[in-house]
Parts: sequence; structure tokens; C-alpha cells
Amino acid sequence: MTSKVEDVDVVLIGGGIMSATLGMLLTRVRPDWTVVAYERLDAVGEESSGGWNNAGTGHAGLCELNYTPERPDGSIDTSKAHIVNGQFQESLQFWASLVDQNILNDPSSFVRPVPHMSYVAGREDVDFLRRRYDALAGQPLFEDLRITEDPAEMAEWVPLMMEGRDIDGPIAMTRSDNGTDVNFGKITKMLFAALERRGITLRRNTQVEDLDRQSDGRWLVTSRDRRSGERASARARFVFIGAGGYAIRLLQRANIPEAKGYGGFPVSGQFLRCTDRALIDRHHAKVYGKSQVNAPPMSMPHLDRRVIDGVPGLLFGPYAGFTPKFLKHGSYTDLFRSVRPDNLPTMLAVARDEFGLTKYLIGQVLQKHQARIEVLRDFLPTADGCDWELIHAGQRVQTMKRTATKRGVLAFGTEVVASRDGSIAGLLGASPGASTAVSIMLDVMRRCFPSEFPEWEPRLQELVPSIGVSLADDPVLRSDVRAFVERTLALSPELAVAS
Repeated sequence: MTSKVEDVDVVLIGGGIMSATLGMLLTRVRPDWTVVAYERLDAVGEESSGGWNNAGTGHAGLCELNYTPERPDGSIDTSKAHIVNGQFQESLQFWASLVDQNILNDPSSFVRPVPHMSYVAGREDVDFLRRRYDALAGQPLFEDLRITEDPAEMAEWVPLMMEGRDIDGPIAMTRSDNGTDVNFGKITKMLFAALERRGITLRRNTQVEDLDRQSDGRWLVTSRDRRSGERASARARFVFIGAGGYAIRLLQRANIPEAKGYGGFPVSGQFLRCTDRALIDRHHAKVYGKSQVNAPPMSMPHLDRRVIDGVPGLLFGPYAGFTPKFLKHGSYTDLFRSVRPDNLPTMLAVARDEFGLTKYLIGQVLQKHQARIEVLRDFLPTADGCDWELIHAGQRVQTMKRTATKRGVLAFGTEVVASRDGSIAGLLGASPGASTAVSIMLDVMRRCFPSEFPEWEPRLQELVPSIGVSLADDPVLRSDVRAFVERTLALSPELAVAS
């Protein structure tokens, strides 16, 4: 039996980095609002935001080659890299401001400097990397980028990668010392702890089961305690769905026209994690390569230095797998229950047009440990399979949607789906997600509170000074922001080199 209805201003669904970020931004501008957050697990930050459930890369376009695609004329499109870098700068400012105000503490527990590098082999890919470097180097947000084709210099940068390497053709690397390693799970937990101190209600072990639009425009949110089975309801003026893979199902429950036609295909991420501390201590960078043919953009191979709860680690991947679950701790019926008459044509069209992706995923699922080690050896020639274990990372749901010209396409990146009146919004997609959480949540606020946002902006700029400004075009603000972030979060390039 459902208990009495609780009236609140805001409901946040999902205990990840997105809900935590939006909650902190909203309580900054409207501390008088009542906020209730729901998390279906017994702790926040345990799904996609969890420390080992993602690569922890502070995505800034410094090393990710899929952010700089080649145009048909051979030139390099750097627009995505610039956008993502600017968005990550907003996240850094937000975290630094919260540390400066003693809302977050011990920044080294959630963000550390680490070089970001790109690695390619073969004449064609080396030529691509040179052109990418020429297009980015000297740009205000990429001015520290370096390139080398000298194996001796590479051995100084990443000795473990160059050890035992048989160089039978051209290879190249770029390096930026402005990169970071981020523990998004730690940030999420700290943000929610701060929000609870500020008076929001966090209901753990609670699953949202239904969303119903009321005649007065508010939303009736029905939830169930997963331990006792008890149901409860809250009536909210605004609902944000930051529930990872479950966002599609909840948007379907809300039955808003803007969500019609969206589908999701789950892809489980896997990594090889090094268990040999001696090897871990010899690699101090995040090194990204090029994706395999037909692989999704999130599958760029990379060899990463990680620090989780103060303990250094090394991982390589990602490898793709398949399960019909929409969350790591979800249900095997998730995919099938998400299929509706309005999104079935979309999903069938994608299945027809993306056979290469299907073939790639089948190959990944059937891959044995030794085959994964062979892929690793492209980065680490001396890799021994006994030093690496397979771990299952967070579940990603690849978004499928209609376009003006196609019945169904894969949508990469992150996408906000909001009702026309702004009373409900949900977030779909994956990388660069967590790294750009602040930018995405500011966009949610602009779209869902258009009349209030101009009034809120001055208070938000106290947390994120570059709101509405391009750091690339404002050298004074860029210098001030960088100095503040590096000092407050201890992220100077010198620390990255020393690490």
C-alpha cells in the first residue's frame, strides 16, 4: 500500500555524478527548495560513476583521437576536442570552488595530474597524428601539446611501453602534461554527503517505478523500498532522471512526446587490470590509441595509470561484452522491457545498418583471455597474461534515435531529453559524460528553467567563473582560472611530470 504523498520541489533519480552535480548547483541558487534523491543501491556512486567502472580519464580532448576526426579533404576537425576541453574546464572550476569553500576536501583523493598521451603506429596513422598535432598545437587550450617520433624520447615518456618493442615501422606519440585521472565515484559520494548536510533527503535502496503527470503539471513519482517492499510517492515540480541505463525506461514511463522513438542497446565494458605492483609503478600516463574498425567510439584502447582510494593501479581496455542488463546491477529483462511500438522501428533500422558493430561485439564476447593479452601487447610488448585480470566495468547503453532523414541511428556522446515545459529531463548516452557533468547540468538548468537562469547566473559564476565565456578567447580569465584550479586542486604540470 502506498503511503501519503510527499510534496517536494525537486526529485533526482539516480545516485551518480550527474544527479549529485545538479543537486549541488540547484541548492546553490535555490537553497529554499526541498530536494529528494533516489538511489536503488545501498550507496551512491556505485554504477557508472564507480572508481573501477570507468577509465577515470578527465576527458579534455588532449589524447582521445576520436574527438579529432579526419575530414574528407584530409584536414582535421578539432571542434569536438575544443568543446570537450572547455566543458571539462568547467568541471575543474566547479570542484576547485567547492574545495576552496570547504564543501569538498582532500582533492588528491578524487583528482590527480597525469600526462595524457596518444600513440599510433604505421605510416598512415603517424601521418594522421602529425596533422592532428599541427591543428591543435599552439591553440590556447592545447598549447603544451608535444609530439615525437623518436623511440628514445618515447622510452623516457613511457618506458614500460617501449621495453622489448620491435620497431619495424614508423610510430609516434603526443603528450600533454595537463591531463588528469579522476575518481568520479569519490566525487559523487562527497557531493551527496555535502548535499545531505545541506538538508536534501537521500533515499538509498529505493527504486523509482513510475512517473505520472498530474493535472496541475507536477509529477507523481512512485518508488519502492527494495528491502521492505514498501511503496511511497512524492509530488514534484521538477524531475531529473540521471539513472544511467535506466533513464530510457523511466522516460518511457513518463510518456513525454520528446522521448518517443528512443531506444537503447546495452554494451558492457571490461578492462584488464594489472596485479603486479612493480609494473604499475613503471607507468605514469594515460595513453590512448585508435579504435578498431566498426568499434564504437567508447572503445578506444588505452593503457591507464589510476589511483583509487590512494592505491595506484594500471588498466587496459576497454573490451566490449554483451548482457541485456541496462545497469551493472540491473535485470536481464531490461533490454526486452524497453522495446516499445514507437522505438521498435528505430532499433530495427540500427540493427540493419550497423551490422559491422554487431559483428565486432560478437567477436568481443567470444574473445579469450590470451586474445585480449595479444591486443594489450600492441601497447605493452612484454605483457604476461599472469599479471592481468579481467574486471567488469560499468554498463553503458548505446542510444538509438530517429533523425530527419533516417528511421534510426546510433547517437554517440551524451544527450539531454527534456519535456517542452521543462518539468522533466533525462540524460542518455555515455562518454565523455562524467567529465562534462557540470556543463551538461548547466544545460539542463538553462533548458528547464529558462526564465530563472539569467537571475541564477551570477551565483553560478561564483562556482564556475567561465560560464558563458570561451576560455580560448579570454587570455586573462584563462590565466586566472588555470592558476586557481592548479593551486586549489594541486594540478600543476610539474606534479604530472614528477608522478
